[in-house]
Amino acid sequence: MEIKLNSSFNEAYIERCSKETETMIANESASFLTKPITYLKEHKREFIYVESALFEEIGVEGVSIEVDDVFGTYDVMLGLKLQKKFEKMLKEQLNHSLQGDEAKFDLMFSHDDGLWDLNFALNYVDAYRENLSIHESLQLIHQFLSALVHTVKQTTS
Repeated sequence: MEIKLNSSFNEAYIERCSKETETMIANESASFLTKPITYLKEHKREFIYVESALFEEIGVEGVSIEVDDVFGTYDVMLGLKLQKKFEKMLKEQLNHSLQGDEAKFDLMFSHDDGLWDLNFALNYVDAYRENLSIHESLQLIHQFLSALVHTVKQTTS
């Protein structure tokens, strides 16, 4: 999978937050997205939270990215608006789409808000490279989730 550089996050809402307290450290402008994703390895106590119309279009409210303290992977956490009936197909697609033996994900349906809580490591998404910018990482996440949602809806309709 190649990253298609057609999606822009220039209008996105971006926060840097403390992992410990989940409080906002700073509200960032689009220029922050030019930083390398390794920014998170250099600032392990932070995570980035992004809201964008591009994510909303595919049923994702917002995306958080942080470095996993144990494995050193870039963990992507989000809420996905898909009905509970899609569970089997969603799990099959995640197992199929994430590369590598260690490619793990957490998927849990929350009845409270009707969202799937999905966590996965960006490192196991095809086309991931350590030298991606934050912007390219968001594009890759968007592309991955778009394909996931499209396939799940297509297969079960």
